[in-house]
Amino acid sequence: MNMTITCLMMPLSNLSGRIERQKMRKFSPLARDFYKTREKEIPMKPLTRTIQKLFPAQMTASAHCDGPCGVYDPASARIAAEAVLSMTKKILDLDPDDRSHATANSLSRFITIKEEQAQLAKADLLILWTDYFKPPHLEEYPDLHDTFWQAAKLCSAVKVEVNIEKAEGLMAAINKIHTIFWATKKREVPYYTAS
Repeated sequence: MNMTITCLMMPLSNLSGRIERQKMRKFSPLARDFYKTREKEIPMKPLTRTIQKLFPAQMTASAHCDGPCGVYDPASARIAAEAVLSMTKKILDLDPDDRSHATANSLSRFITIKEEQAQLAKADLLILWTDYFKPPHLEEYPDLHDTFWQAAKLCSAVKVEVNIEKAEGLMAAINKIHTIFWATKKREVPYYTAS
């Protein structure tokens, strides 16, 4: 079993932060055995080619996105945008005259979370826009492209600025997208926020 696992792993020389031999005594005997057998490893590309030759694909699958799951929902964008709004409020609530380490730490954490969540919201919106919505939807909702474009621009704006109006505008844009999305599925799903 160790040999099979070893064959599928990357060579030790490719691992970041190379492990020096004198430090190997910290590892369990199983880990030491793994690193000692690195000379017996098989490069990944030839192994992959061999597997593809032995087990060729019987058919080709196609999908409009990376995976044919068909699961879409603007809720993940709403949750991320709601976190952006919350962090924006927390940043604005901090005392700008307080120069303590605790305040600096809180500010840096709030900014990091705000920017990460804004990027997540943007990614979720772009997936909906490019993978779910089709030309028939655009015929029914002619402002669909502009709605998504404006929402994506707001995601960028809330990353760059600490602006409560833009954070609330992002929430409003996602609310509109939520309404359009569920209308295309002919379902009434209420829009709500977690906070």
